Amino acid sequence: MGLTTKHVVGDLKEAAVAGSDHLSTLHDVPDLEPVQLLAPDGAVTSEQRFRRDLPPETLAWLYETMVVTRELDAELTNLQRQGELALYASCRGQEAAQIGAVAPLRKTDWLFPQYRELGAFLLRGITPAQLGAVWRGSWHGGLGFTAKHCAPISIPIGTQQLHAVGAAMAAQRLGEDSVTVAFLGDGATSTGDVHEALNLAAVFAAPCIFYVQNNQWAISVPIEHQVAGPSIAHRASGYGMPGIRVDGNDVLACFAVMEQAARRARDGRGPTLIEAVTYRMGPHTTSDDPTRYRDAREVEDWQARDPIARFRTHLQNIGGLTERLEQRVAAHVARVRAELRDVIVDAPDPDVGEMFDNVYAEITPDLAAQRDQLRAELAKEA
Repeated sequence: MGLTTKHVVGDLKEAAVAGSDHLSTLHDVPDLEPVQLLAPDGAVTSEQRFRRDLPPETLAWLYETMVVTRELDAELTNLQRQGELALYASCRGQEAAQIGAVAPLRKTDWLFPQYRELGAFLLRGITPAQLGAVWRGSWHGGLGFTAKHCAPISIPIGTQQLHAVGAAMAAQRLGEDSVTVAFLGDGATSTGDVHEALNLAAVFAAPCIFYVQNNQWAISVPIEHQVAGPSIAHRASGYGMPGIRVDGNDVLACFAVMEQAARRARDGRGPTLIEAVTYRMGPHTTSDDPTRYRDAREVEDWQARDPIARFRTHLQNIGGLTERLEQRVAAHVARVRAELRDVIVDAPDPDVGEMFDNVYAEITPDLAAQRDQLRAELAKEA
């Protein structure tokens, strides 16, 4: 008997409690209702398929990183508005989706981001100064990111998905047990590169996790104009891989789902497509005006599901939000915001010649001629 959509995808749904799983067969379709361990009011849900018994120190660390991510996001936005950065893409509202996805991974697992993954970068130890330099334009794509097993920021939509699959296949052939995580948005799922990456990963059972932050808007195009099927996760059935939806504003749910997907990939059972349902609270970038295309009531509705407020309430409910933790978080926030401003404000502009010098290990004659021509033209205008 041939497989039908009722027999394919979604084995992540049967992940059992306390970390065991049943991810050996493809047999079902994803639930339209995302996996949720914490309700918007911070209460624990009845979900029993995924673990939520993380140690108190891990819960505190997740909260601290989410708050620091939001505060640094605000500082980066301020710096752009003050003329210190060329552009910035805010991740406000997506902190749980990012922190929850990266926290259960090993430091040797590779991340292939797009451009909005501030929380993921911070978890990997990439400093505020490094991130500010990228958005100021003084570093080309983020030199030094790879030392943290993180690919440079990718501005072209969807192209890094193929890079992620290639890295996963390389790890596979080298006998490594690392996984790669390809970050993408809902808009990227409409591109051809993403289709090719999903197909390639499934055919070769590559240890690659496709993590879609569905923040409802691809710049000004709403999700309903991009997906004719039930959800993005349902597309996984066409590739023969598990697909699952998760509440992207629930950090514990994102942690649990990624933990299961990573275990599955490490066990040699191939890729997973995760759709984290969240919301982009701010503009697409600092050059965008979202009031021109979305209703303020929609934003207010999502503000009521704020991921940090939800997790904070949960910590209060279980006695985990201590004065000591609050003081530690406040000190951390003050430190990173000051560090960023100290490095970025009035920083010298980069040498324009660097964009020619760093293309190849040794500059080609043609590029050298172009560099010299540009420098001569700039000298005339000085």
